[in-house]
Amino acid sequence: MSSQATLPISSQSTNSSATGSQSQPPIATPAFRSFINRLTSSVRQGFSQRRPWLELLDRSAFARPDTLTEAASRIRKNFNYFRVNYISLLALVLAVSLLSHPWSLLVLFALLASWCFLYLFRASDQPLVILGRTFSDRETLLMLVVSTIVVVFLTSVGSLLISASLVGLAIVCAHGAFRIPEDLFLDDQEPANVGFLSFLGGAASSAAAAAAPTVAARV
Repeated sequence: MSSQATLPISSQSTNSSATGSQSQPPIATPAFRSFINRLTSSVRQGFSQRRPWLELLDRSAFARPDTLTEAASRIRKNFNYFRVNYISLLALVLAVSLLSHPWSLLVLFALLASWCFLYLFRASDQPLVILGRTFSDRETLLMLVVSTIVVVFLTSVGSLLISASLVGLAIVCAHGAFRIPEDLFLDDQEPANVGFLSFLGGAASSAAAAAAPTVAARV
């Protein structure tokens, strides 16, 4: 009798523990891991196409342009050749600006993490529950959109990003206008320049491909 009575109790505890373990959402979804892997490989492939920094800073190749047309032509040619280096400079300026304002960096990181884990890479069969209240997908999307608008337009994060981008673009344009591109082998190196553009497009397509099933299921 005692052995028969213990069987339902053990099965109930086993079922409750199994149910509890199944109800816990995974920390990282396969779509998110796939996106991170694709992004990492695209970044490595893109940075493998960068030009030597000593070639970028060669003092003997600098001269003042005579006209605005010549300056624009230099910027176009130098950007085609030093594309990876220029985008790295822009990223460096943004990173320094954000690191000098830790609060803005924290807010921006929290916003990005909210989009990733609360909407883009969250499984559609796992409802969002905050403080005991279940939010639908439309309510979650509305909260994220409102939060993004508030962060970008009503805080210092948006002005910091815009000002840092303008500073980076000014540095790139100044270098491109004063760097003489006659010593650059543009024709021979043109196919290699596509590598970093494929990184930019590949990162965006990876995010879209990873998030597409989840977003499509909600729509």
